[in-house]
Order: sequence, then structure tokens, then C-alpha cells
Amino acid sequence: MRLEEFKMERPGQAEIGKEYPVIEKSTTAFYYYILMPAIAMSGNYSLGQRIKSDHGIVRDIKQDPRGYFVYVEFDE
Repeated sequence: MRLEEFKMERPGQAEIGKEYPVIEKSTTAFYYYILMPAIAMSGNYSLGQRIKSDHGIVRDIKQDPRGYFVYVEFDE
């Protein structure tokens, strides 16, 4: 099990306990992930940190002064 943080810009777009597809994007230096349908985006990951699963389950959503954060669990 692996828990990763995604940044969500607006509240109410994701539901705790629901499974969402995740797509991988890459640049020459790093990888990042988007919780579909364009709900939230991850930070940057190096090659050794890549997420191998194509879907995940939302386990928690938190708000702080920087915005909304979605915590997604992956089977890895």
C-alpha cells in the first residue's frame, strides 16, 4: 500500500472512498500524476518514485491555508 498527496484546487471534486483513474505525465526530468477527470495533480516524482498503478482510492481530503489536498491509496 502506498499513500500519495494530490493538490485539488476546488472543494467537492473528489469523494472519500471512491476509486479514481490516475494518468502519468512526464517531462525529461520527472513524472507527475493527474487524478481523473482532472480533479487533482501530484507533485513531481523521480524515476525510482513512479506510481505503477493506474487507479487509486481516495482515503482522506484535508484543507489548509495552501488549499485542498487529496490523499490517494495505491496498491503497489
